[in-house]
Amino acid sequence: MDRSDITLERLRTFVRVAERGNLSAVAREMNIGQSSVTRHLHELEEALGVVLLSRTTRRVTLTEEGSRYYANAVQILRLVEQAGDEARSARRAAAGTVRISCTAALGVRHISRLIFAFQDRYPEITVDLSLTDERIDLVREGVDVAIRLGPLADSSLRLRTLGMSRRILVGSPDYLARHGRPTTPEELADLEGVRMSNIAGSDALTLEGPDGKTRVVPFGGRLRVDHGLAAREAYLAGRGIGPAHLWLVDDLLSEGRLEPILPDYAPPSVPLNMLIAPERAGVARVRLLVEFLAGEVLAIPGIERSRTASQANHFP
Repeated sequence: MDRSDITLERLRTFVRVAERGNLSAVAREMNIGQSSVTRHLHELEEALGVVLLSRTTRRVTLTEEGSRYYANAVQILRLVEQAGDEARSARRAAAGTVRISCTAALGVRHISRLIFAFQDRYPEITVDLSLTDERIDLVREGVDVAIRLGPLADSSLRLRTLGMSRRILVGSPDYLARHGRPTTPEELADLEGVRMSNIAGSDALTLEGPDGKTRVVPFGGRLRVDHGLAAREAYLAGRGIGPAHLWLVDDLLSEGRLEPILPDYAPPSVPLNMLIAPERAGVARVRLLVEFLAGEVLAIPGIERSRTASQANHFP
């Protein structure tokens, strides 16, 4: 083989294997057989005359030569994609696939409908929407954009602050009729709580009062769940009370199937952020989705503009 055998297909395979460290995962992602992945890597190494990857029974890692080649390969693939975007811009039609990951409950209740509207506007863009509450590695999983609730650790990813998600305390009318409606935060300790098992400190409720002071009250209960949609069903079934993002229960509140509790006291709002894989930020279809979601997300019930929401932190 010679250098003419260094094809884009083999480069893409090598880059994804370098990022994921797993041949079978890349095969599933690219919808090809694992033998094809192995062949692409072998042919690329043979064309270059160097070993790019060190293979063990459990993992694939880059050699020193492979690390240098990976950095250049990423740049080459980025230039190829940008060239395609520029060519398509002549006919003003963005095309291709955007992969987005979103917090599950928010994705089911609201983001999915925004994706539908986005595709109506840009029919040639394919969207691969993954719903998970796990903090995934965007580069490793091949995800372009992630929407996440809660504070984020320092990251090399590009961050765009979307807003703050307002939370309230809720319970079903039936439960409150049977057990009483609290009039002070301290009375919450007498009620059954629905707790989130995947959130640290769920055995206490932190509430911000009308006087600006913060109160912390005990919060117990026999039911713990690890998903917002499960908590929604538990409140609706009268299994107890608890905090909820307004966007999670807005329809049930308007229908009278849930009621707000102590409306003058609320759990602190939670930041809503968008993370963008740095090497994907310049791709036209990714930028289109980022800008569309940033413009539409404030229409979601309970998502309010924060002081930093209008800024694109680390985002050009």
